[in-house]
Amino acid sequence: MFTLLKKSEQSAARLGELSLPHGIVKTPVFMPVGTQATVKGLTPEQIKTTGAQIILSNTYHLNLRPGSALIEKLGHLHNFMQWDKPILTDSGGFQVFSLAALRKIKEDGIDFKSHLDGSNFFLSPEDCIRIQRELGSDISMVLDECIAWPSEKKDVELSVARTLRWAKRCLDKYHSYKFDGRLLFGIVQGSCFEDIRVHCAKELAKMDFPGYAIGGVSVGEPEEEMLSQVNCCAGFLPENKPRYVMGVGTPQQLLKMISYGADMFDCVIPTRLARHGTAFTSTGQINLKNSIYKDDPNPIDPTLQNYTTNFSRAYLRHLIMSNESLAGTLISIHNIHYFQDLMAQARSHIAADTFESWSSSYIKGLSD
Repeated sequence: MFTLLKKSEQSAARLGELSLPHGIVKTPVFMPVGTQATVKGLTPEQIKTTGAQIILSNTYHLNLRPGSALIEKLGHLHNFMQWDKPILTDSGGFQVFSLAALRKIKEDGIDFKSHLDGSNFFLSPEDCIRIQRELGSDISMVLDECIAWPSEKKDVELSVARTLRWAKRCLDKYHSYKFDGRLLFGIVQGSCFEDIRVHCAKELAKMDFPGYAIGGVSVGEPEEEMLSQVNCCAGFLPENKPRYVMGVGTPQQLLKMISYGADMFDCVIPTRLARHGTAFTSTGQINLKNSIYKDDPNPIDPTLQNYTTNFSRAYLRHLIMSNESLAGTLISIHNIHYFQDLMAQARSHIAADTFESWSSSYIKGLSD
């Protein structure tokens, strides 16, 4: 259940709470990505120290390996990975885009060729919901078609029509189970065509999902197009339901999308960049591979206190240049904490009716 606590007077920014079987999530919120039931390089306890309230895993990957039936047998995903807070599972719809050469879309669902061993398997909307029920997800996602950018409008129209039919099938399957407070989100698609996205949002709203997502963004389109698509359809989603923008983004993008009325986000950016030596700070990104940090005694960002604060930039650079995996772990702890702190600041400023001025000033202060 989602409770809308406050709306900004200057923008569409919202403050809310999402009550889930494994805890309450305060929104706006950023979810670290744990695709394979692990946030790369971090233990569950390390993730908790960052302030993360909820993480994301992936239905497609976990169904391939080790299999949802096994995970259910071992006490569902929370017990399997020893994470006792909420988990959202993506449906596999993004793999329609990312594994385009290994799939064939049909009306009944998607024929995939496993990227692991080449074996064939089929994923229907009903399968998608069954698998996520076996995983024990707090939030499940419908099976959708994430279409590539750019695409012809006629192709996008056909894709969205199929996504809406699949959404209804997912919702029917969801209602056939006893989900005990677990939620199902519909997904708005439409590429960069505002009229199609608005149509999709309106049709999904009629189905009365517990929550809604905006998908198919950050798939290669220019940033201004991505932001425009989020802005154009967010307001057509029910005010009393959570709104989740999938697979984004940078700090600047997140703050702008919060002002459009978005509540939830996920992205691999904090950990992926960490493994390549890039850290986030209140004044922008820094690349710790650079020689200027060779003898720098300062922590990554003295304004942000976490376990990584104990280590100097010089030490972190040494780990990176020595190809030590600890570098990725320490910088990931810092980066995820940075994103959690950014969301906490956003919530505080929405509550105080100062979000717009603070957000504008914060974005201007970022050097990247």
